[in-house]
Amino acid sequence: MTTKLKGSMADIAGLVEQLGKLTVIETADLVKQLENAWGVSAAAPVAVAAASAPASGAGAAPAAEAKTTFDVILASAPADKKIAVIKAVREVKAGLGLAEAKKLVEEAPKPVLEGANKAESEAAKKKLEDAGAKVELK
Repeated sequence: MTTKLKGSMADIAGLVEQLGKLTVIETADLVKQLENAWGVSAAAPVAVAAASAPASGAGAAPAAEAKTTFDVILASAPADKKIAVIKAVREVKAGLGLAEAKKLVEEAPKPVLEGANKAESEAAKKKLEDAGAKVELK
């Protein structure tokens, strides 16, 4: 019986680790499903958990997930990939001339796009990284 308990504790530890990786939306969906399956209400515990979240380090992650606009920052471009990165910058930032793109790449870290939505910023990041640049989303 002791081995079953130890195995069960390992399963619980694994479950706790998996639950820690859930987003806020996934956690809310899990709570709803558990309430329906077990016929209970988790209103008070959820309120306590939500109130204590900003005090912990976990509060920062949900805030980042809720972000809707991003800045695409060109962190650096290696010298051997500079031409490819300049071309990628011109593709990402419409209307940018060759001289402006070259200056932007040479003065990295610099923003390439500001206030872009998630899809645009992810596409720009991928294009720049494929060209050899190091990119940050903020």
